[in-house]
Amino acid sequence: MSKKIFLCAIANITSGTCNEDCKFCSQSVRYKADIERYRYKAIDTILAEAQSAHDNGALGFCLVTADKGLTPKSLDFVCEVATAVKSKVPKLHLIACNGTATREDLVTLKRHGIDAYNHNLETSQNFYPSICTTHSWQERYDTCAQVAQADLNLISGGIFGLGETHQDRLDMLDALHSLNPISVPINFYHHNVALPLSPNPLSIEEALGLITLTRQRIPNAQRIMVAGGRELMFGSRQGEIFAAGANSIVVGNYLTTQGQAAHADLALLKSLGLDVAQSRNDR
Repeated sequence: MSKKIFLCAIANITSGTCNEDCKFCSQSVRYKADIERYRYKAIDTILAEAQSAHDNGALGFCLVTADKGLTPKSLDFVCEVATAVKSKVPKLHLIACNGTATREDLVTLKRHGIDAYNHNLETSQNFYPSICTTHSWQERYDTCAQVAQADLNLISGGIFGLGETHQDRLDMLDALHSLNPISVPINFYHHNVALPLSPNPLSIEEALGLITLTRQRIPNAQRIMVAGGRELMFGSRQGEIFAAGANSIVVGNYLTTQGQAAHADLALLKSLGLDVAQSRNDR
């Protein structure tokens, strides 16, 4: 495990506008979750978030849209945002997370400053129809497979605690391994009362074991990132995720839920004798 911890921040540049029926996602309009909804966030606001992320030690900055995939209009918006962020905070490693995308879309994103593309498999191919019926797992996999062809780094992971079996977890991790992602974000389902799924049943010990399992099954990944649900899942035991195999976290807020303050994350790392990565090549 790296002694340098890679920090990444998320910018929800559109929110709550997705028409898909993913049962784990409060961004779907179908479930009427009590979240903030907007079509396009002001670029000045995104730039302020990018600067704050950089000031808090983040190297990665992820631009997330709330739709099934890219449309010509949303592609233009992401490209406009990426160009602006690269101009203001050039040291940030820009990540796009915009759903299904064609090779041509991905090439366009790269041309406007995007360095990596994040598209999660979420769970196994077998379990996926239980949590989403409006698009297929294969569409997700195919988008991930296109990323390398556009000369972008792939970031792809999934969610634990959706009601999947252990075999589903193994199958998802093996599928991720076949895609050779540079970073694997692990999310732990954060229940919202508006969503049709039951609350996350995992214990802290089980969750720590899944981080270790992810590291074992995807040994070539440079980073195993603990992302959504970290604070809720681990509470006062968040520091144990690094011994379990994680070497990256999301700092700041998530898409529709708040994370702990960045200074608390930085204090935690310092207390554990872990350093914040200063470049993508740190180990």
